[in-house]
Amino acid sequence: RGLQGRGWDFEIQATRGLDILTLLKIIRQRQPQLIHAHHASHAGSMLLNPLLEVFGSKIPLVVSPGGTDMNVDWKGRRQREIIVRVCHRARFIVVQSEELLFRIQDLLPEIGERLVFIPKSFVYLGQEDFHLREAAGCGPENLLFFLPAGIRPVKGNLECLRWMKKVHEQRPRIRVLFAGARIDTEYSEKFEREVNEHRTFARWIPPVPPSAILSAYRAADIILNASSSEGLSNALLEATAAGRPVLASKIPGNRWVVLGNNGDHPMGLLYDGDDPEDFLKKALILIDEEEVRRKFGEAGIRRAASLPTPDEEAERLVRVYEMAMRPGGNEISAQTIFKNRRMRNS
Repeated sequence: RGLQGRGWDFEIQATRGLDILTLLKIIRQRQPQLIHAHHASHAGSMLLNPLLEVFGSKIPLVVSPGGTDMNVDWKGRRQREIIVRVCHRARFIVVQSEELLFRIQDLLPEIGERLVFIPKSFVYLGQEDFHLREAAGCGPENLLFFLPAGIRPVKGNLECLRWMKKVHEQRPRIRVLFAGARIDTEYSEKFEREVNEHRTFARWIPPVPPSAILSAYRAADIILNASSSEGLSNALLEATAAGRPVLASKIPGNRWVVLGNNGDHPMGLLYDGDDPEDFLKKALILIDEEEVRRKFGEAGIRRAASLPTPDEEAERLVRVYEMAMRPGGNEISAQTIFKNRRMRNS
């Protein structure tokens, strides 16, 4: 919306399940002046295909590596080579997480001049109602945990379900609702079987429409994140802004969104993803301590008021696009666009 308001015409194209010939056809028909690829190892890798190298190599590229790129895919030699090539091909590399910024600086110091940090904003895309508690089989006496994420190993949906079983054994009034699309087929099948075995306290539904996600967060009591890798979780950012406490895995991408900057009141608890007992202990604290939940929620609302607006984020992104499209864009430093400020100073 922020880009449209500045006169930019853009199209979002999902690359998951897209074959290279279809993507080539789209590019030749649309003739874009710039491509912004999100996730270097998947979307970006398609742009390295020889067919696209011939027809699209002159189109300026901006890339936004994700947490999965730098924390998971980087461990594999082939995927790491793809990420490096895509980042070297790009005129600018845009990141929105301070932890991811530092990680890329460490792993790819040679691209530092083209690395741009744009703090993330958030926006709710509607005020539609969503009957989350009804979908979860919740009564007024129940405490509802909510995990919105696609079903795949990196999101830890299945592991979280198993940990929540232990929580339910100690606090039978809790319920947990998972909302997300099937992404990894084999993992989703295992997850579905186990959810069905535990319908007394657990349910799985399709993704909540973006226009109703605020209603969903407000209906939940505690928001979960069980990811083994994140850049910066939109779900956690939105949930804390809605005043909901979170219980999230202790990974670099979750640290700031849950704990904030030095001096901030935390917005939830982090647990050790390798220690089910730590998850149980932290979950019980949130269940039993209503005042703790309230203070975490209030801290999230306060932090939301200090975040960049969508217009501010869009303005910084437009400046990157404009510089990338200039002749000689490969030679322009990120410092020429604006000073890379740390999240706490933005």
